[in-house]
Amino acid sequence: MTTPTLNTPPTLWERACSRWDRRGLSDAPSQPHREQARSHMGPLCAIALAVSLAGCAGLPDQRLANEALKRGDTATAAANYRQLADLGYSEAQVGLADIQVDSRDPAQMKQAEATYRAAASVSPRAQARLGRLLVAKPGSTEAEQHEAETLLKKAAAAGEGNTLIPLAMLYLQYPHSFPNVNAQQQISQWRAENKPEAGLAQVLLYRTQGTYDQHLDDVEKICKAALNTSDICYVELATVYQKQAKPEQQAELIKQMQAAHARGSVSAQRVDSVARVLADSTLGKTDEKTAQSLLEPIAPGYPASWVSLAQLLYDFPELGDVDQMMKYLDNGRAADQPRAELLLGKLYFEGKLVPADAKVAEAHFQKAVGREVAADYYLGQIYRRGYLGKVYPQKALDHLLTAARNGQNSADFAIAQLFSQGKGTRPDPVNAYVFSQLALAQNTPQATELAQTIQTQLPPDRLAEAQRLLKQEQAVRGALSPNTPELHTLQEEVSEESQ
Repeated sequence: MTTPTLNTPPTLWERACSRWDRRGLSDAPSQPHREQARSHMGPLCAIALAVSLAGCAGLPDQRLANEALKRGDTATAAANYRQLADLGYSEAQVGLADIQVDSRDPAQMKQAEATYRAAASVSPRAQARLGRLLVAKPGSTEAEQHEAETLLKKAAAAGEGNTLIPLAMLYLQYPHSFPNVNAQQQISQWRAENKPEAGLAQVLLYRTQGTYDQHLDDVEKICKAALNTSDICYVELATVYQKQAKPEQQAELIKQMQAAHARGSVSAQRVDSVARVLADSTLGKTDEKTAQSLLEPIAPGYPASWVSLAQLLYDFPELGDVDQMMKYLDNGRAADQPRAELLLGKLYFEGKLVPADAKVAEAHFQKAVGREVAADYYLGQIYRRGYLGKVYPQKALDHLLTAARNGQNSADFAIAQLFSQGKGTRPDPVNAYVFSQLALAQNTPQATELAQTIQTQLPPDRLAEAQRLLKQEQAVRGALSPNTPELHTLQEEVSEESQ
């Protein structure tokens, strides 16, 4: 038997680059960029003229890319953005980098950073995107944090939106890098200056500090005032009314949202998010039938909703059968939705609605790795529990540690079990102590009992070492949990799984 090595697998990029201002990109490069691109266009003029006389057939189309991105067709959007980006169009470079960010793949995230940097000298939007990316970057240096502040302030001065929220997040996440900035005072100043995003920054602070439920009335006031300019407020208000058990206000909000969606002023993504709030039992009494009625019309044009519908049937079997759920998931997989792979893997992992099959579950989870945090968690459990015929302790640790460092709290409990039980490996009481202490954040009887048991079994001469390692792991994860700020309701792309 061997003890798994506590190495440090690459931390997944967090989903904190929320794009609440998901406006379409302009159809032509900015004026500074036209100057930059002119030198490239000489040899192309004759070709461009010939093509234009032929009806411009085959030219990359930024409007087409914008529309494709809105309906979730990232392949078409990326193809058009890439061609325009290669010609030097800064707004297309930003659009391409946005898609790279959405992939959540670490390699593509690095490409996105380079792409944003290439456009940042001429594009305030690129400055804002790069600033937000640096705010969300795991393990960022203090220099990068200050660079993010500079970029966001510069973009804001140029009139670019969605800059105050990441600034607030920066100050909340890295107070040691900005000792002279008090986040609440800064947000209060923004609100006094009537900055458009200041109210949402206050909501972010409530979520981050865990005081959201104590300020529901203020959240409602903020989001009612901002509803016409920030459609994320439909999600926030739905959350407030769900928590306050106000079905009449909820019904009126949904009616208003549907009308706005019909006019094209509210995206399908927001409708999907509100539907998921209605189906979330942790927020209050669910309204799964209304959620279903919201999702069904938008799914054909917004493929992520196929998965939301499948999740709805998973949570509320009375709404449909397994065959219908599988059809939804097939539609989601056809649109390359990682949540579809995750839910399919979970079905075969649990064996409740379909026959249990760890090998099939593993294949689906592997397709979602890097894009859904819970995929690492379930893979770790498969390897830890020996579902494939034997225990793979190192593979289990690698996946569980990745999940834990990206906000999957239950992964810490699983790691503590791995190190304490000695199933397929030698027990390691020091590391068992570290992760059992981290698992206390779950606030469950099982986690508390395990932590107490491990602490009593740890020799006194090893306790100091264990506490030192605990502080190191806490430092790696940083001060801000990915499940608390805008990555919760304020960020639609947060993982559905929190088990």
